[in-house]
Amino acid sequence: MTMFYFIAQATMIFMIPLMVVALGGLFSEKSGVVNIALEGKMILGAFTGIFFINRVQLGYISFLPEFLSAGNGLLAIALVIAAATGIVIALLHAYAAINLRANQIISGVAINMFAYAFAVYVTKQVTGTQNLHFVDQFRIRSVPLLGDIPVVGNMFFQGTYFTTYLGFVILALSVFVLYKTKFGLRLRACGEHPQAADSVGISVAKIRYAGVLLSGGLAGLGGLIYIVPITTVFNGSVSGYGFLALAVLIFGGWRPMRVLFAAFFFGIMQAIAASWSEIPFLFVLGLPGQFFRAVPYVATLIVLAFMSKNTMAPKAVGIPYDKGSR
Repeated sequence: MTMFYFIAQATMIFMIPLMVVALGGLFSEKSGVVNIALEGKMILGAFTGIFFINRVQLGYISFLPEFLSAGNGLLAIALVIAAATGIVIALLHAYAAINLRANQIISGVAINMFAYAFAVYVTKQVTGTQNLHFVDQFRIRSVPLLGDIPVVGNMFFQGTYFTTYLGFVILALSVFVLYKTKFGLRLRACGEHPQAADSVGISVAKIRYAGVLLSGGLAGLGGLIYIVPITTVFNGSVSGYGFLALAVLIFGGWRPMRVLFAAFFFGIMQAIAASWSEIPFLFVLGLPGQFFRAVPYVATLIVLAFMSKNTMAPKAVGIPYDKGSR
């Protein structure tokens, strides 16, 4: 059972950021704007969040009260900073896609290319190296009471991070906003039939801006959620997780609950890739580590090859809105 708990906890670590970032992509694409820039927004969100944690832990930022300068108080502020960074970068993407009617793919690629270069350049200027180090003070050894529940406690409430629970809160809010609010209805309308939405007085530009900004905030948040549990060194990379989140979004058919199950599937694949040497029945196979590290990406190709024909993107996604066209 110990191995089962280990795999379950590892799956949560990889699944939650995938789900959060994919939900970010969902808001953007439901509004009609392709968001291939999820990778870049993850990188910049992770960079600013980790940079803030690094500066606080080294004593360069000392004006924070004690409960916000260590532990999960510090992580909470870093998450806000990461989300705000994603929103700022999303403003650039939204302006290019909505106001300038630029090619949304090219705009996203430009952000992805800029993000890594910017993170590495600033880190080298400040620290002299490419790496930002931080101390992981954020792991919750055991959630009071809940951690003592048999089986469930070991799986979800021991050796965890509060970002795991934050991910499920974001999922619940996403479902509610998309399907139970006026904003959600308008967002989906702008991604399917923007001319019809415009004809009843809905500002397509404002709704698309809102969708892209929500997407940026969640992508920035997801970048930090991904980095904190798996390493104490940030080198400007999120290991292609933004692109994997796009695969999760497509696999999930642009629906929040299906995105959850898609993220769970890829989370298991990533957990196996990261911890295969700790799993006895995989270790005895004698296969090289590169084989297991390739598994999530091979699985991505296979799943998309079989599933992409059966999934339907929003009809107007990627098409700049022209008020005069009908």
